[in-house]
Amino acid sequence: MKLDDLTHRSAVWLDGTGPESGIVLSSRVRLARNLNDVPFTNRSSGEEQQKVLEQFRQATQEAGILRRGALLQIDHLSMLDRAFLQERHLISPTMMKMDLNSGLYLDEREMVSAMINEEDHLRLQVMQSGLRIQSTWEIIDRIDDQFSDHVRFAFSEQYGYLTACPTNVGTGMRASVLIHLPALVLTKDIDQVIKGISQVGLAVRGFYGEGTDVLGNLFQVSNQATLGRTETDIVDNVQRFTNQIIDFERQARQTLFSEARHQIEDKIWRAYGLLQNARVLSSQELMSLLSAVRLGVSMEIITSVSLATLNSLMILMQPAHLQKLFRREMDADERDVRRAELVREKMRTLALEDGSQRAT
Repeated sequence: MKLDDLTHRSAVWLDGTGPESGIVLSSRVRLARNLNDVPFTNRSSGEEQQKVLEQFRQATQEAGILRRGALLQIDHLSMLDRAFLQERHLISPTMMKMDLNSGLYLDEREMVSAMINEEDHLRLQVMQSGLRIQSTWEIIDRIDDQFSDHVRFAFSEQYGYLTACPTNVGTGMRASVLIHLPALVLTKDIDQVIKGISQVGLAVRGFYGEGTDVLGNLFQVSNQATLGRTETDIVDNVQRFTNQIIDFERQARQTLFSEARHQIEDKIWRAYGLLQNARVLSSQELMSLLSAVRLGVSMEIITSVSLATLNSLMILMQPAHLQKLFRREMDADERDVRRAELVREKMRTLALEDGSQRAT
């Protein structure tokens, strides 16, 4: 697998399928694990970090885990390639900056991935499209069991899995959804919803997780507590409160369309027109326009664009992706021009396909 092969295609978790996919972009479950006989990454030597990489490489081969995937050694990659992987939600901002013996295991569909020697020895994650917390957990649980048959994880009968950061001790599990909440933002109810979420033990973060900004009205909602909770409790809790957030968003959409329908439709169609005609598009403006059109698609106001197309554009038009696509580094101004050019081309293709379908 080569990174260049990923520049033209989307991951499976962006395909716009699954329950509640009009509001929930994706579901993710992540597990933090450490080897029993090696110091945590921030205390280990280069030789010990290499030992961790080798143990997990051997475990994947013996157990058949990620057999169709590849291992990428992060310290061998350029900063552009690392930014590219971060934009695809495959490595963290922390790993992007690391020059240790760090690695990324990646399956060909990008549903399953594993960061090796990030904050913990292993950060295993599974992502799926739509609201699929339960099935995502079942997949990662099977993979975790396979790893456990071949390596010894640091585990305490009193505390559970031991991790570098105390907030991950216990299950070592983070279950999250990437959820699109444009109506709650427009009605200015989002702050109250976030406050309520925080009070029930959930955290709200930006598009790329902790410490990142909210882009395109996309929020990452996840559990905070890992100690003293079972995996089933965490999954049920995230599922239950995500359903409540979805209900709040639907109510906000109904309010908007009953009280300001023309203004909302105008916002949606103006965004659609800009995507078709803009000559300069920053990544932040693109995310805002895609958010408005995504609202229109999920409300069946716009029918010529699929959720999968909008989801993929959110990732494929990010700065590192553009530079990988054109095979050279570009400054922000040139990226904005190229981004607009590619989006116009995509929208023109969709318009032609829609016209052809109508003609038949």
